[in-house]
Amino acid sequence: MRNRLIMPAAFAIGFLIVALPVFAHHGNAAFDNGKKVTVKGTVTEWTWANPHCYLKLDVKDDNGNLVHWFGEVNNPAFMTSFGWNAREFKVGDVVTLTLMVAKNGAQVGKIQEVILPDGRKLYGNAPPDGNAATER
Repeated sequence: MRNRLIMPAAFAIGFLIVALPVFAHHGNAAFDNGKKVTVKGTVTEWTWANPHCYLKLDVKDDNGNLVHWFGEVNNPAFMTSFGWNAREFKVGDVVTLTLMVAKNGAQVGKIQEVILPDGRKLYGNAPPDGNAATER
């Protein structure tokens, strides 16, 4: 009896050991929670896909140089609950992003808020009031 349980138990423990690092992927360790930036620019690409949705933006810096920003949010199923959809952004749209920026200084961030061309706001996580997914 004991021998029949050893193999399944060993398999289950081995599976858990291998699977645990997968959960580490979803942390925010790469982002500086205390540093947010707001940029306004032109959408160059919107990717609505798993495991994360991505928004690429061309922004002019203070010297007039073109800087490519990359913002990410959670997966499509999660973002729909905050009012996002696959057709929300079009190449050429001018939007304003507030991002929690990368600690390494790259122009990459976790999107906190987007102001759309029509003035609506989308939130990358729970809105400040905790109620509406979007607001005008």
